[in-house]
Amino acid sequence: MAKVTGIGGVFFKSRGDRAALAEWYRQHLGMQLEDFGGAVLRWPDDKANDGGLTVWALAEPESKWFSPSESPFMINYRVDDLEGLLANLREADVTIVSGPETHENGSFAWILDPDGNKLELWQPMAWDPERRVG
Repeated sequence: MAKVTGIGGVFFKSRGDRAALAEWYRQHLGMQLEDFGGAVLRWPDDKANDGGLTVWALAEPESKWFSPSESPFMINYRVDDLEGLLANLREADVTIVSGPETHENGSFAWILDPDGNKLELWQPMAWDPERRVG
């Protein structure tokens, strides 16, 4: 049977100035913008010890998981240094919704972009059920 083998891209509509939003992602999350205005994220650049994976999941209609964003989606970005990134984001007055917190598969934090989209930041680690603390 033919099947999906991975996520080939993430595309969403800006609520305002697309170029300004792309620049925010470049400045605050380190996205290297290409000539077409987007970024190309390559697995070989990711040095996490989790073997490399992308999670796909659906939330119930009444879920508060994406709150305070009103967007019907949330993108999880793999990061290489969550604590360092959060320090930079705090310094830049980026809204940090919550985190960091540690789970079996790494550390997580949640922020808002200028369009009000909630983003999940994940520093992945190999699964370890003893690691969960919050």
